[in-house]
Amino acid sequence: MFWFFLAIIGYLLLALVAILDKFILTKSLNKPAVYTFYSTIFMFGALVLWPFGAGWIYGIDWFWAIVSGLGFGFGLWTFYKAVKEGEATHIVPFNGAVIMVATYIFSSWFLNENLSGVQLTGVAILVFASILLTWEKSLKHQGFHSGFIWAIASGLFFAISHVSAKYLYEIYPFLTGFMWTRVMTGFLGLFLLTFPAVRKSFIRRKKKAKTVGKRHALLIVVINKILSVGSLILIQFAAAIGSVTLVMALAGVQYVLIFIFVYLSTKLFKKFFQEYFTKREIAVQLVALVWLR
Repeated sequence: MFWFFLAIIGYLLLALVAILDKFILTKSLNKPAVYTFYSTIFMFGALVLWPFGAGWIYGIDWFWAIVSGLGFGFGLWTFYKAVKEGEATHIVPFNGAVIMVATYIFSSWFLNENLSGVQLTGVAILVFASILLTWEKSLKHQGFHSGFIWAIASGLFFAISHVSAKYLYEIYPFLTGFMWTRVMTGFLGLFLLTFPAVRKSFIRRKKKAKTVGKRHALLIVVINKILSVGSLILIQFAAAIGSVTLVMALAGVQYVLIFIFVYLSTKLFKKFFQEYFTKREIAVQLVALVWLR
């Protein structure tokens, strides 16, 4: 059960990452492509694992490393577009439900990973509860909107990435699989350099920033990336030593924490982060969160 505790800690960190992602996309780096560049280009740093035991992969496995790495990068890109369009307390659970279902389907097909009846029931409950959390009534949207389309695409990309990474973890030591899949994610960052918006982000603005988000953008992004790397390592290692489907299903912990953090921030720290809550919406989310427990 060591994988279980690693996943729980990873999802706790990921809850903080999701909130900071939304904050950054609304207050600082409001272009998903630009934020994706800064989230992926530093993945080349995974090469520091080479002296610690990471090695080469061979043959067709390079293809799966590319699939996993680029899948993760495109998953981030489409996820950022989804979060920019909608609210974190709705988009993240919906995205997680897509990841859970797609990961189970792909892992059954390609890895022959099967779950018991009890485990399948648990996954089904988590998916149902996650879908309950998707109803969004805000100042911009009511119900299903384009952000959820991006969340579906993101969920499929992440599921492809997780399952192909699991395939490599079963053949090679964890550090080897982790290093090469992350390095391949870095190549998406290089591709994003072709976007004018990304190149313009290197130009230092002379105009003094007026908002807290812009003044402290760099520090917040750095903190967020540190938390993101920590959560990524913990969750990927948990998937490597446990069931990849069950590890993805534990994302329910992340949704509970996101709701708590966002609600408290909305009530106590509105200048930092807030979302629009109706009484009906709170009631539905509480029911869903009880299911997720």
